[in-house]
Amino acid sequence: MTIIDSALVQIKQLHPYSPGKPIEELERELGISNAIKLASNENPLGCSPLVRDVLQQAGEHIELYPDANAYYLKQRLAQKLGIDENQITIGNGSNDVLDLIARSFLETGAEAVFSQYSFMVYAMVTQACGATAKVAAALGPDRESPYGHDLEAMADSISDKTRVVFIANPNNPTGTWLSRDRLRAFIEQLPENIAIVIDEAYFEYVDLEPYPDTLQWLDQFPNLIVTRTFSKIYGLAGLRVGYAVSSPELCDLFNRVRQPFNGNSLGLAAAQAALEDDAFVEQSRLVNARGLESMQRWFDARGISYIPSAGNFLTVCFGDSSQRVYQELLQRGIIVRPVANYGLHEHLRISVGTEPQLQQMYQALGDIL
Repeated sequence: MTIIDSALVQIKQLHPYSPGKPIEELERELGISNAIKLASNENPLGCSPLVRDVLQQAGEHIELYPDANAYYLKQRLAQKLGIDENQITIGNGSNDVLDLIARSFLETGAEAVFSQYSFMVYAMVTQACGATAKVAAALGPDRESPYGHDLEAMADSISDKTRVVFIANPNNPTGTWLSRDRLRAFIEQLPENIAIVIDEAYFEYVDLEPYPDTLQWLDQFPNLIVTRTFSKIYGLAGLRVGYAVSSPELCDLFNRVRQPFNGNSLGLAAAQAALEDDAFVEQSRLVNARGLESMQRWFDARGISYIPSAGNFLTVCFGDSSQRVYQELLQRGIIVRPVANYGLHEHLRISVGTEPQLQQMYQALGDIL
């Protein structure tokens, strides 16, 4: 077997990430215009006006390499979050940071633990490192947090080979979340030689008193790593900026495996500007809360079940009709997200849109169903 053959064996075992269908692709295929995308949990309001203002200026010198250390963004993030700059690792989206974490701790013979129905990237980065994924069964559909993390099952999956535990809170694609007390009790029982990754991509959308801000626990748990992103509520998904917050020692470790210039000039400038617009974040949170409530009322009125969500999306059960509903929505210029690749074959994940977008979806679903 040649080196090429050997590489292909491992590479072919990887399951590539399947993104939401782009608007341009659907419009090209169907010869339509004004399609709407409710598939990738993007902010329907776009981004802050402050970001738009700064992007033109930031683009004047794109012939130059960006600041490899993201000095100004880390300085502003540190002020905003009440942490030290040497605790922040910047990534090309939070996916990049998750990959950095995996490459820092995982290798052949090691194990990573995460829950069934968790974000697909956990499995991808684990397998790419040659490590073994230990997938804990999720809670059943009749539980208080249906399809959510079963922390007891996750604890039972941990062995002396475990090096990383991934927990998304809220979780994608289910929208389920863990309370402060439950999550802390789980972390407290884990050995210090296991990296605990709390993925908080949807943190800014949550307005629930028992929901934890795990940044406050970093001093107590040196093995804790918190990841967040500018892709969701800040509306910068196209510029790919995410970050991890950890101990300075772990941060130093990640910077040793981080690719140089993994944050581009436009993204770094946009993220810094986005942090200055609290009003936009609050407006986005309010629009999402109203939209999520509207969606729940609409599906409740028709007896259609869904997984209760703390994010900016709702995962809805259409039963055996899910694929038909998805395809017929596409024909009407509405893109949602099938989640059969997560094992949720009867569900579609629908991002919260603006009120006009939701009304368009309701009309289409009413016709289809």
